[in-house]
Amino acid sequence: MNGEDEFLKMDDLSPWCHEHVFLGANQQINERRTWIVIGLTASMMIVEIVCGLLFGSMALLADGWHMASHAAALGITALAYLFARRHASDPRYSFGTGKMGELAGYSSALLLAVIAVIMAYESVNRLISPVPISFDQAIAVAVLGLVVNVISALLLKGKHREEHHHSSDHADHNIRAAYLHVLADALTSLLAIVALSSGRFLGWVWMDPFMGIVGAVIIARWSYNLMRDTGRILLDMNTRRSLPDDVRRLIESDADNQIADLHVWRVGPGYFAVIVSVITEQPRPPDHYKDLLRTLKQICHITVEVNPRKV
Repeated sequence: MNGEDEFLKMDDLSPWCHEHVFLGANQQINERRTWIVIGLTASMMIVEIVCGLLFGSMALLADGWHMASHAAALGITALAYLFARRHASDPRYSFGTGKMGELAGYSSALLLAVIAVIMAYESVNRLISPVPISFDQAIAVAVLGLVVNVISALLLKGKHREEHHHSSDHADHNIRAAYLHVLADALTSLLAIVALSSGRFLGWVWMDPFMGIVGAVIIARWSYNLMRDTGRILLDMNTRRSLPDDVRRLIESDADNQIADLHVWRVGPGYFAVIVSVITEQPRPPDHYKDLLRTLKQICHITVEVNPRKV
């Protein structure tokens, strides 16, 4: 077959061919905001590490390295957006790159869990072996860190809440992971301020490591929830329980149709794919059954198998 014949053959198939681009509606906005937050986080990380060394504050030093790990995690988020966008039309990905956000989110959840363990370990060590702290300087830097984290959270919060407001089906777990990392930073900064202030004004030096343990527990909880939600999608678990029922109802209410096999899974934020096997005494073209599902706007990819019922 020469090149022209192959082109003509593919052109004949064009009515049945379509793209598999299932990226979130706010993909580029989220990507741009993530890069801004990375810049803010990395800058504050350097300030906290340097000041922690200068002022002898283990709280600031630990928070600085903590922010370094979050900067790396945010880098995973940004690179996932970049990769998903650049390879969205790559035919090697059978259902597109819409799940890249879930993969990045799961990776970030694992990193959050590691951070929680390290925080707990360091906090217990500081309980056993307290270190001298320059409270006034450390408090000032911690306040600055909190301000930076709040600004970063506000940058990511709008789109994160907007997507969850409509439905969890549209949730971008990649931006959610970035948001949780920034929240974790803000939490550790806030706890550091409380702990350092208690040590400075009340003499409760033990509050510094105690708050570290509290923060570790909260971050571990966030990590678990994110790992659970992203893991379900990566394993093609049906996260929209009502959708299979809707598919079954619409198809089986037409003629004598009966669904023998049905698969529904999420391929991107707000996008679902369906494979359905229909048994009927009155077989119709696949497009007929696809039209029955046209009211289910979240379904973006439908494969229909029609089997005549044996009498």
